[in-house]
Amino acid sequence: MARRLPPPPDHEGHESPAFSRRSFLRSAGVSAAATTLAGAAEPAAAAPAVLGPGPVPLNLKVNGALRTLSVEPRVTLLEALRNELDLTGCKPVCERGGCGACTVLLDGAPIASCLMLAADASGHEITTVEGIGTPEKMSPLQAAFVEKDAMQCGFCTPGFIVAGTALLARNPHPTLEEVKAGLAGNICRCGTYGRIFEAVHAAAQAKTPSHRS
Repeated sequence: MARRLPPPPDHEGHESPAFSRRSFLRSAGVSAAATTLAGAAEPAAAAPAVLGPGPVPLNLKVNGALRTLSVEPRVTLLEALRNELDLTGCKPVCERGGCGACTVLLDGAPIASCLMLAADASGHEITTVEGIGTPEKMSPLQAAFVEKDAMQCGFCTPGFIVAGTALLARNPHPTLEEVKAGLAGNICRCGTYGRIFEAVHAAAQAKTPSHRS
């Protein structure tokens, strides 16, 4: 039969008391109580604001103007622009962010408006194709699309105009490969890509001042 060894002596030469289940439970209980008291002393975190489920008032800055509307929190930015503000340039096609037809600018950057809730766009600057130019006063890129006949059915054209505007803003002199990369998120089902790329190059040249000797 194995002999049980006594507990090791402490640093003063005295034997340490045996560690028992009772002493373990007692120490664990004290630690748990201390943790609970410490947590109770901390202020409770503020509960997040809850919107809905019914319509809520919302302010959106669109094309330089502050617009007030009332929509349910589940409404996307695309739906709010089209159905509430009558800005139908952005088109609902795939509604999965894969075609680019609903492209708008959010603080100057192109986004798929079908993937953003209207409530999340509050406090940001939103620009639609209607804010880039009008038939009476077209932007250089819009004029280039007309000149180069860079459209067929025209359904995808607003998205290409918005994405192309963002591209030329960050890269005024893009190469062909940079144009392709900048417009990669937009699909033309008519296959007018060659003329679209040509129109973007023409718009870039129109923005370049001429130098005469």
